[in-house]
Amino acid sequence: MNMLNLILFLVIFVVLIAIIGKYLSNIINFKQYKGDKFFSKIDNCIYKICGISKEDMTFKQYAIALLMSNFIMFLIGFIILKIQGLIPLLNSEHVKGMSTSLSFNTAVSFITNTDLQHYSGVSAISNLSQMLVIIFLMFAAAATGCAIGAAFIRTVAGKSKSLGNFYMDFTRALTRVLIPGAFILAIILIATGVPQTLQGMITIKTIEGTFQNIAMGPIAALEAIKFLGTNGGGFFAANSATPFADPNLISNFIEMLAMTVIPGAFIVSFGMTIKNKKQSVVIIIALLVLVLISFFVMYYGNSLGNTLLQNLGLSKQLSGSTGQDLRFGNFGTSLFTTISTAFTTGATNSALNAANPIVIFMALWNMSLNTVFGGIGTGFMNVIMYVLLTVFICGLMVGRTPEFLGKKVEAREIKLIAIAILIHPILILFSTAFTLISGIGLHSGISLSFHGMSQVLYEFTSASANNGSLLGGFANSTGYWNILTAVIMLIARYAPILLLLAAGLSLANKRKVPNTVGTFKTDNAIFGVMLFCIILVIGALTFLPALGLGPITEFLKF
Repeated sequence: MNMLNLILFLVIFVVLIAIIGKYLSNIINFKQYKGDKFFSKIDNCIYKICGISKEDMTFKQYAIALLMSNFIMFLIGFIILKIQGLIPLLNSEHVKGMSTSLSFNTAVSFITNTDLQHYSGVSAISNLSQMLVIIFLMFAAAATGCAIGAAFIRTVAGKSKSLGNFYMDFTRALTRVLIPGAFILAIILIATGVPQTLQGMITIKTIEGTFQNIAMGPIAALEAIKFLGTNGGGFFAANSATPFADPNLISNFIEMLAMTVIPGAFIVSFGMTIKNKKQSVVIIIALLVLVLISFFVMYYGNSLGNTLLQNLGLSKQLSGSTGQDLRFGNFGTSLFTTISTAFTTGATNSALNAANPIVIFMALWNMSLNTVFGGIGTGFMNVIMYVLLTVFICGLMVGRTPEFLGKKVEAREIKLIAIAILIHPILILFSTAFTLISGIGLHSGISLSFHGMSQVLYEFTSASANNGSLLGGFANSTGYWNILTAVIMLIARYAPILLLLAAGLSLANKRKVPNTVGTFKTDNAIFGVMLFCIILVIGALTFLPALGLGPITEFLKF
């Protein structure tokens, strides 16, 4: 039965990304399609009101537009979170303003598409802030990802020698993809039982005769863009393990699909842009193999249960569901965790801190690779980064200048790619080492154990991968954790984006060379195997030693 569910999920995933990928390709390449005139009127109205010029931007102009627009939106979110206690509107519980470091961390987290939450859900944020900050920044971060993903596709594909106009791509992503898509998804989630209201906390009398406070608010609206925009986070502290956020198996299935469609569709749209669908198929199959391996390992780990409980004398039957929501079972939990870490969404429907170390290992592994489809826009850029690296290595192996889509991949592109790849492990490993050596981790309630190593490593990996999921189990809402993870999120978000956009622009401005008999093909099974191996080798060389000190040793010890 579980295998049939998995096959059904994969079939629907492939069908959806094929349909949405074609739609995205039209948007990215400014092609006319049904409904284009309607959306163009809306877009032109926005351009006029905001004074947006339709002219292409230089790299410097594009970078400034990207960084400044995101900074302004971050600043608005930071101020509202800081003063939310002074705003009575939609704040029936009189939630106070956040501390400076927590406001900074939260605003950075949501504008960078990370959605790491160091606050305790609805008890720390008003419904007004949920809408004006959290939901607003979720749309903004996802639209930013779509915009830079579109620019990258056009340059790598050779369709344009400039990045285009950031503001136009940002606007089109909102009006044509995210807003209508999130609206439809929110209606579907409401139909499955997810609440959508402006009502605050309600008090009910339970069967036992006691009283219980239940948080209410614009939950469906938040959950919709949370999944569609690969944002993560959640209305509640328990995230998607809360019945109001994920009521049943149907909503769980829909939310998993929502996390996957746009990242997958970007790869499809790339194939359509370069007029070579086989290229997309090869990449998607290689990435799906990584996803399936992760799922089966997580499924096995979840079936083993928590080793600590077993050592206390509890049977595997009792501990096999530790940390899981019984509504979803092993299959629903394992697949959800696999997707949320592979597609860097960060939403969770289980308590990862209570899971078997093998599950924690696979979650860390997916985020460490940071290219198994990945998040919206940026995930595609990371995928093509590894594609170019694979082309370069394979070219050297056969003694030829590496070529991709008729453009030579030379030293400049590889240097930019190498720096982009190194940023991720440097941010994670240096921060983990300093936190453990300095003793700060111990003061935060992290135990001197292999699991403690996993907790610290997970915190920084999640921040660097712009994932946002938490292992938890320690006090991470202090100034140290708030500031350091915020800095990591900023560097990990924007530095690779600018480096890879520069690499794409460099390729776009090269003269195309004709294919010859010796040209290394990138749209066949051999290249798919090489891409798969390169991703694994780089991930193993950079992260396996650290993972060996955490979840791997914890698993072997017990």
